[in-house]
Amino acid sequence: MSKRVIVGLSGGVDSSVAAYLLKKQGYDVTAVFMINWHDKTGVLDADCPWDEDVLFAELVAKKIGIPFEVIDLSKPYKKRVIDYMFEEYENGRTPNPDVLCNREIKFDEFIKATEKFNADYVATGHYCKKGEIIINNKKIYRLLAGDDPGKEQSYFLCQLSQNQLAKTLFPIGHLNKDEVRKIARDQNLASADKKDSQGICFVGKVHLPDFLQQKLKPKEGNIFEIPANSPLYKFEYDDSTTLKQLCFPIKYKISDGVFVGKHNGAHFFTIGQRKGLHIGGKEKPLFVIATDVEKNRIFTGQGQDHPGLYRKGLFIKKKDIHWLRNDLRMAENESKNYLVRIRYRQQLVEATLHMKSEGLYILFKSAQRGIAGGQFAVWYDQNELIGSGVIFQ
Repeated sequence: MSKRVIVGLSGGVDSSVAAYLLKKQGYDVTAVFMINWHDKTGVLDADCPWDEDVLFAELVAKKIGIPFEVIDLSKPYKKRVIDYMFEEYENGRTPNPDVLCNREIKFDEFIKATEKFNADYVATGHYCKKGEIIINNKKIYRLLAGDDPGKEQSYFLCQLSQNQLAKTLFPIGHLNKDEVRKIARDQNLASADKKDSQGICFVGKVHLPDFLQQKLKPKEGNIFEIPANSPLYKFEYDDSTTLKQLCFPIKYKISDGVFVGKHNGAHFFTIGQRKGLHIGGKEKPLFVIATDVEKNRIFTGQGQDHPGLYRKGLFIKKKDIHWLRNDLRMAENESKNYLVRIRYRQQLVEATLHMKSEGLYILFKSAQRGIAGGQFAVWYDQNELIGSGVIFQ
């Protein structure tokens, strides 16, 4: 008897080819489309709403010859992803809703909702791979990078657990995007030439200030510019320098810079942002280097190479550390070298992880640009994702 698989069919080409390959491999496949968002407030007109996606998904399922179902997960999605996102922005942090969507919805609520099908696995169209090893007679699941470096998506799955990974299949992780498109065209799948979705997971491409203003109100505040030659950046590092000094961001004061303009709410801005400041007349464009939501202030610096955009390290609170490989969990006062990225598609960089009682300090071999609280830092051993955590600030 063939294994039963539920494919999360989004209407895009990746999940379409995933469904086709599983059917070809002899699995008993059922396609399920998730409706996770209804409100179009702040969503840009050019973005395809889900009601068009569901038509593509249904056409693909019919072409492949598999059952097609629709489930509505909009209530848990709002509670567990969107409300979290609003709360993080309100607190001056920059969340990653795609990571949360995978942890809370696709690999939790979706799996629960499809239990009625008595499936052995759930499959998605992510560009990553799954491996297995045996350690002390126990099976350990590994999350591996996809073979297409331009589409590799393990970062988005950094919060998965062993239990979630055990029930999951990634049918296209060994393929590159061009190969996926070719398979879809060869099989005349409706999604073969459909553009990839952009923006917030299941919401679409949004104008972020308009989207956030559903709950976060505009609040006029001051913008200050910190000069690149500020004494704040002349700090000398030696053997007495603490991990906290290395990994925590500079706390700017008004006296550190000069007033250059007004903004409509510090919670609408994030580290490294250039657009939305509306301040001209400078030799180089201004970039956000820090925000203070309590006092509603934004601190900026000229040029994308401003020293305020770079940091040597970051900190993750103990409660926010997640190990996909529990057998590799670090002990207190242990240090270990890993490859780390702090955003999707960023090149992996060398770093040393230091585990302390209060949490995890990550020191980079070279200073990193645009580290923002609320984002996820993810560490790898070569091409295997080992763990992740929410950057504190």
